[in-house]
Amino acid sequence: MSTKIHRNKELNIFEALIPVFALIGMLAFNVFVFGDEALGGSNQFVLLLGAAVAAIVGFFNKVSYKKMLDEVAENIKSTAGAILILLMVGSLAGTWLVSGIIPSMIYYGLQILSPAIFLPATLIICSVISIATGSSWTTSATVGIALIGIGGALGFDLGMVAGAVISGAYFGDKLSPMSDTTNLAPAMAGTDLFTHIKYMTLTTVPTYVITLIIFIILGLTVETHGTANTAALLEDIQKAFNISPWLFLVPVIVIGLIVKKTEPLIALLVGTLLGAIFALIFQPEIILMLSGAKELNFISGYKGIMNAITIESIIPTENETLKDLFKSGGMQKMLGTIWLILCAMVFGGIMDAIGALARISQTLLKLAHSTLGLFASTVGSCLALNITASDQYLAIVVPGKMFAKAYKDRGLAPENLSRTLEDSGTVTSVLIPWNTCGAYQSGALGVSTFDYLPYAFFNIISPFMTLIYAAFNIKIRQIIDNVNE
Repeated sequence: MSTKIHRNKELNIFEALIPVFALIGMLAFNVFVFGDEALGGSNQFVLLLGAAVAAIVGFFNKVSYKKMLDEVAENIKSTAGAILILLMVGSLAGTWLVSGIIPSMIYYGLQILSPAIFLPATLIICSVISIATGSSWTTSATVGIALIGIGGALGFDLGMVAGAVISGAYFGDKLSPMSDTTNLAPAMAGTDLFTHIKYMTLTTVPTYVITLIIFIILGLTVETHGTANTAALLEDIQKAFNISPWLFLVPVIVIGLIVKKTEPLIALLVGTLLGAIFALIFQPEIILMLSGAKELNFISGYKGIMNAITIESIIPTENETLKDLFKSGGMQKMLGTIWLILCAMVFGGIMDAIGALARISQTLLKLAHSTLGLFASTVGSCLALNITASDQYLAIVVPGKMFAKAYKDRGLAPENLSRTLEDSGTVTSVLIPWNTCGAYQSGALGVSTFDYLPYAFFNIISPFMTLIYAAFNIKIRQIIDNVNE
């Protein structure tokens, strides 16, 4: 990830905003025309058209083609880890389906999680896993996928379930000392990690409580169609898979590896390989079916496992509710998401190269004539960077560097800035379909960003909570406070 900020004195704010308005307009029209199919490829090309508009603005402001291309290359390079993780998530989902791990989670989950408590339980489960692992991405790729399956079987709107998964995952991600964004924000603002986490709880915990109350109310009031069919679902799951609590060893090992600070790529690879081994042990008939062979041997076993990892796997069932749950796209399913990320990085790279990102943040900073204005400008800058740069790290780095002096000049402790960066930069990234986080979560959970966005209450409320604290001067720490503590 590059932390260099490109400035361009030739570029004014109106020129910096031309690509933004062009992109938003084109994306809006494209979604109107294609609807849910927009992510199938047309949105990706629209991002390239937005990049072309930004490049034209750059040419008129003396930015060379080479500089723009170099910045695009740097941006794409910074997403290498995310792309590899996406591919591993696809492969893990494939082996966890055919091994019976996900069906077992659904099977036991249906017996434990009744519709009335399912949504708040989903929020809490994902919160705990995310705090333990420090990763919202890992949380979604493991328990998140299973909870989506359980919610679908119970008859919940999948956008609602995904909203609970994401709310819990990002709560844990924000407060975990192992989270990369939780370490990045205080580094940019000039404070230490544990001061940042402690100060962040002042806005994060009330936001979480509100989110939990909303999901409790939804769980008690939303009508679902799956409760009456639970017995039939359990029976049909058992018909298709050999269900065993021993299968839970795999997710426990993966989560344990992440907690022990194993690199996510390594942990996901281990999870994929363990899933493959357990598939051969517990579901040999399914592996044989996927291989298309008549008897299970080394070759047919290898073929069945590789098919599960790389391409779509469909486990036959006569139960209509389970048909979508017994399907996995493997690594192939993630290619559309990777395509979206690459095109978004082209747009973000050119916007950075021409100085548009810096100009937008500078303009927002100039609008800060009060403490509330400063906080609002920070929030606006983070949101703008998530939209234009398509990357949550840049949405923390650029405003963090730009606003650090302004907070100091107003006598505000640096943890005010680090908290605001997280309350707005970290959590809103997942609400933007072409942002790396939005694209990842949509791909991993199999739910479009626009479907889960209205239910990602924690992510929506967080930036407003930080503005409410600023408006009423609630727990806004001054620099002198640090001396007295």
